[in-house]
Amino acid sequence: MDDDLKKTLGKVADTIRGLSIDGVEKANSGHPGLPMGCAELGALLYGEVLRHYPKDPHWIGRDRLVLSAGHGSMWLYSCLHLAGYELPLHELQTFRQLGSKTPGHPEYRMTPGVEATTGPLGQGVANAAGMALGLKILQNRFGQKNPLFQNKVFCLCGDGCLNEGISSEASSLVGHLQLDNFILLHDANQITLDGPLSEHSSENTKARYQAYGFTVYEVDGYDFQEMETLFTALRSGQKKPVLIQVKTIIGKGSPNKAGTHKAHGSPLGEEEAALTKKQLGIPETPFYVPQKVIAYFTQKMEKWKKTYEEANELYAEYVNKDPNQLKTFQKMQAPMDEKELIALLEPLNIKAPIAGRAASNAVLAELAEHLPQLIGGSADLSGSDQTMLKAYPIIAPGDFSGRNLKFGIREFAMSAMMSGVSTLGFFRPYCGTFLVFSDYMRNAIRIAALSKYPVIYQFTHDSIFLGEDGPTHQPIEHLMALRAIPNLQVFRPADTHEVKASWIAALTYEGPSAMILSRQKLPDSEEIAAIPYPKGAFQGAYIIRKEQKQADFTIMASGSELSLAIEVADRLESLGKQVRVVSFLCWELFEKQTPAYKASVVGNDPGTKVSIEAGSDLGWYKYIGEEGIAIAIDTFGESARMQDLQTEFGFQADAILERIL
Repeated sequence: MDDDLKKTLGKVADTIRGLSIDGVEKANSGHPGLPMGCAELGALLYGEVLRHYPKDPHWIGRDRLVLSAGHGSMWLYSCLHLAGYELPLHELQTFRQLGSKTPGHPEYRMTPGVEATTGPLGQGVANAAGMALGLKILQNRFGQKNPLFQNKVFCLCGDGCLNEGISSEASSLVGHLQLDNFILLHDANQITLDGPLSEHSSENTKARYQAYGFTVYEVDGYDFQEMETLFTALRSGQKKPVLIQVKTIIGKGSPNKAGTHKAHGSPLGEEEAALTKKQLGIPETPFYVPQKVIAYFTQKMEKWKKTYEEANELYAEYVNKDPNQLKTFQKMQAPMDEKELIALLEPLNIKAPIAGRAASNAVLAELAEHLPQLIGGSADLSGSDQTMLKAYPIIAPGDFSGRNLKFGIREFAMSAMMSGVSTLGFFRPYCGTFLVFSDYMRNAIRIAALSKYPVIYQFTHDSIFLGEDGPTHQPIEHLMALRAIPNLQVFRPADTHEVKASWIAALTYEGPSAMILSRQKLPDSEEIAAIPYPKGAFQGAYIIRKEQKQADFTIMASGSELSLAIEVADRLESLGKQVRVVSFLCWELFEKQTPAYKASVVGNDPGTKVSIEAGSDLGWYKYIGEEGIAIAIDTFGESARMQDLQTEFGFQADAILERIL
């Protein structure tokens, strides 16, 4: 690297610092420390290292860079702006303001060039790990020499990210799988928000990552030559996942706050910002970008364009040799077709009674034969949650030909990694565990819902009726907790018909979905079978038994309790009562229906409203009203046989009749 380039990159670095200082100061909110400390790294990555073309931020052949330390978002926004992404200067000037493309933490789909939504520390590490894993699978499917899959995935994390357990979970799996396209950049400034890292950590991070199976390097974050030499070597010679400890100074350039936690989480302040700019030789003009920096990136854009066009041309030649590969390539990226899925699953014969988890496994097996984009995994429970695609192998170190992922006992990393896989645009990933362990995954599910990552979660053992494992494994509040997350579709199917409908609705949805499935066997409902498939299910809640006259009762239920609701309805009708029965498959779909439709299902004077669901009653009163009766469980369960638990908690027809009559 010649001296002129070093000087130019130094000018880019100081511009990143200046833009970051100004953005945080104008917003009077933000984190200037990381952007100032990692400015040289950003200049080198976005100027010389990354394989990207900012005019096409969704280019398949690009490298990915994930900022796991999302609080340092002004670093990313400054880099994206300077590199020529569609992020004009006025967006940096409205940092953290309503409606801007520069929110406090990076958000996927909102800002061109942002690869993942990062905020909760450590999740970006797992997102990036998922991207790297997905790219290895694609490379295996479409050829080791495919010009579009020679990508690297870079992830910039901080000490806080490496404190969070999710980064350990993900890194351990990355090391096991030996993902040689994963580069973890550790901003090793030894400072966290509350103070020095030494106040709460004395671990040897290098040794930890070597134990995971990483190759570990240490570089000076201000030595362009040293960093560039390493990145060049890794481009063609990387054999294992890599951790690079980039030695930096948080808030570098600030006379009074550099190297301290005071530069981490709040603006420098007007006086300190002015002193910093003076010390760095940055003009006082807010959001100043030198012409030399603009000229540098203009020149780089032409080079990137050439690389981009050459790679695309090579790929066109590559696939012309194999038309079947092109067909698969296109199919994996195409939106799901609802009519095709219905035609595929409607004739599928699943013999009932059958557990919801087993019915779902039968659906998955059928889908996998026709959907090359379907891949799945489990947190060490594939035999119990029945997520395994038995016709396909398991992905293993050095062998990415399979369709099944074994995540080990790493639920949090599993969910965030599958989010990363989904961002590639080629996969419809799903993952499974017991419903009670959705707590371990909750924050990753929340971010998936915020970002509309199309991940499907298969949660089994859905109520206290899983039996003897007891209250530690018996979900109570979990169903309602998932329903509380915006953008997340939550399905609790009652029979094989609803399982099939749930998968169709999930696969055609633009965001994430959760399947809540039983361990115990469930009968098929004659009432559901009589409804033209899959009409009612796609409306979320629908009448499966209609009263003949004025209704005395409307009974609403989901999942395993629907058959109990039907039994209760039969008993009431034998007593001369008029009863409506509603299957409540998916609250979120129901809420999207017209007011007239919703009134026709749960309104129009339907008598006493009763809900039956083996979980918390929280939320049901929206549908049953204050005078309604919720047959629910608002205590923890017990370790006992399912039949004894049904008696103990009043989930039998006699007990319910006694309550509602």
